[in-house]
Amino acid sequence: MSVAVNCAFPTITVLSKAVRIQTAGVVVKSLLCASAPAPGSFIPKRFIATTITMPVPQGINGVYDFRKVTPEYIEKETDALILKQRTVYDNVGSLSLDKVTYENVIMVLANLMAERSTMGSPLDFPQHAATDKAVREASSKAEQKLEEFDVEMSMRKDIFDRVVAFRDSVGLEGLSDEQKRLVDKLILHGRRNGLHLSAGIQEEVKKIKKSMSELSIKFQRNLNEDNTKLYFTREELGGMPDDFVNELTEGEGGKLEVTLKYPHLFPITKKCRVPNTRCLMVTASQAKCMEENTPILEDLITLRQKQAELLGYKNHAAYVLEERMARTPENVAEFLSGLSDKLQPLWKQERVDMLKLKKEECEKYSYEYSGTMDFWDFRYYMNQVEEKMYAIDQNEVRQYFPLEKVTSGLLDIYQSLLGLQFTQIPDAETWHEDVLLYRVNDAKSGNHLGYFFLDLYPRDGKFGHAAVFPLQPSCTTPDGGRQVAVCAMMCNFTKPTKDKPALLDHSEVETYFHEFGHVMHHICSQASFAMFAGTRVERDFLEAPSQMLENWVWEKEPLTLMSGHYETGEALPDDLVEKLRKSRKANAGGFNLRQIILGTFDQAIHTRGQADTKSLFAETYRNIMDIEPIPNTNMPANFGHLAGGYDAQYYGYLWSEVFSMDMYESQFKKQGILNPEVGAEYRRLILQPGGSRDATLLLRDFLGRDPTHDAFLRSKGLQA
Repeated sequence: MSVAVNCAFPTITVLSKAVRIQTAGVVVKSLLCASAPAPGSFIPKRFIATTITMPVPQGINGVYDFRKVTPEYIEKETDALILKQRTVYDNVGSLSLDKVTYENVIMVLANLMAERSTMGSPLDFPQHAATDKAVREASSKAEQKLEEFDVEMSMRKDIFDRVVAFRDSVGLEGLSDEQKRLVDKLILHGRRNGLHLSAGIQEEVKKIKKSMSELSIKFQRNLNEDNTKLYFTREELGGMPDDFVNELTEGEGGKLEVTLKYPHLFPITKKCRVPNTRCLMVTASQAKCMEENTPILEDLITLRQKQAELLGYKNHAAYVLEERMARTPENVAEFLSGLSDKLQPLWKQERVDMLKLKKEECEKYSYEYSGTMDFWDFRYYMNQVEEKMYAIDQNEVRQYFPLEKVTSGLLDIYQSLLGLQFTQIPDAETWHEDVLLYRVNDAKSGNHLGYFFLDLYPRDGKFGHAAVFPLQPSCTTPDGGRQVAVCAMMCNFTKPTKDKPALLDHSEVETYFHEFGHVMHHICSQASFAMFAGTRVERDFLEAPSQMLENWVWEKEPLTLMSGHYETGEALPDDLVEKLRKSRKANAGGFNLRQIILGTFDQAIHTRGQADTKSLFAETYRNIMDIEPIPNTNMPANFGHLAGGYDAQYYGYLWSEVFSMDMYESQFKKQGILNPEVGAEYRRLILQPGGSRDATLLLRDFLGRDPTHDAFLRSKGLQA
């Protein structure tokens, strides 16, 4: 159980051209971490200070009540952060090459990264969360300005030369392994930016990076601001539960209004028996932002290829994979095609089963039977397979998963398993009344580790998927202390109604567990440097810790802890638990082949270097699943991963699942899925190091051997 704590609230002094925090701390962006200015650090007297006193819990170095900030505030603070950082970079770049030391080059750069991440998050995160559109727009502009600055600083040869000079003249002897890794990464990243090449190439790379940053921000902004609505009669929503239909708003001509947000899109595409309604919903979803984002995506593909070639790489995928576990596009292609071949027999039988169900339903309701699986049939008949062949009624199951009960059970499980204590901060000042804030301490020592925000319901302008945003990294500060971690978990679960609490599908419970795994990875990290904080691991290992924890939602003991019928409080009955367990491998062929389609498409566009994304996506779908995408749609235009940091890396979901299943089956399944001793080792060996060591070494430490594919294949119903 959580108990309230008293929090000390620092005063944040905001300056028109600089920022000074009067407690030790920092502000960080998701990519890199840096330390805050030490207390008493120099602020030029010409800057005019304006003091804003807000109740910010101790250790959170930034204002996250976006209802109290203005576009002008965001603009000024962005300019102040850039000016402050540029001044320090200039100082490093002006050092004589024979005067470089660890303290005046490497440590200063580490602190700059932490500061950039910590102080940048309150400026570039509001675009995903703020209720005021003007604030969201200002935040989007701030991100663009900050990322342009990041590009400019990453292309500074004077800084690169001083890091190289440190390595070559001072040397790495006497440094810790993590310090050596930091130096090596700084040099590698400099070379990957072309800083060892001619000035002309460097300038061209710099222009490309700025263009790509601007395009990626526009792509995501278009998705966040999309507010497409469709209207249906009650008859056109046939098959939908009454409580779903009754909560819809009446719109045009008395019809019911639905959006493309998850709480409407997923239930309708899963449960509505009217083919035309599903067709309209899926068509609208697949065409979302098509006109705006298709040219943006295709420009990004071209720019990425051009940058790769300038830097001496065959293609963008080769450039990206250099720093990933997979290493090469050839390894990824072999992995995806090999798994696809293994899954085809499963999909062949699943397709037969789905078409049989489709024919029966068409005859029952006098719908025309096409004899094929239409694109808008897939999610619906996956659900039908679960209901008819595994006797899983998802509407019945969701009655046992009210959000508050799931949250309570989930938090208890994670606390017990990982040796943590979560405390809700009462009346925390956040960006929306629905958002909750929790403090995290180590259960034994009482050490303060960080905070997480939970923002679980959809609203206009909010980030539309499920993700965790690292807001402040855990890393050492200049005075030898430690900055605590802060992150925000963004989901889009159905809101409570006047008659019922928010009820989650089992798949949403799985999503909740997965995303919260990222929260724990971020919070439990104890790396020294922001560059390695939390989830800053190889991207194709990033999902493994969270995927591993998805297994808990298929096991009886955890399901009992996080379920309780919203009327009776009764936990999920044993017979439903057993049905769920048996249904886990249902649709394994089709579901995983769809993941392979997305990974294959992602690799194709980033190895070819240019693409008609609409036709290539359709071709990929046909080749792998023999399903024809809907004409005049282009799903890649709303495939946020392609512009949000997963370019040439979407394969990583399946790749990392190999490791997640190995960790689960060989350690937790054998020794107890709620065994706190195994959980403590998992926290110490997998979560705590962050990216301070190669993922292959982390896995070897935890498993006691090299990982294998066996558990992964068994989880798909395949022979190892």
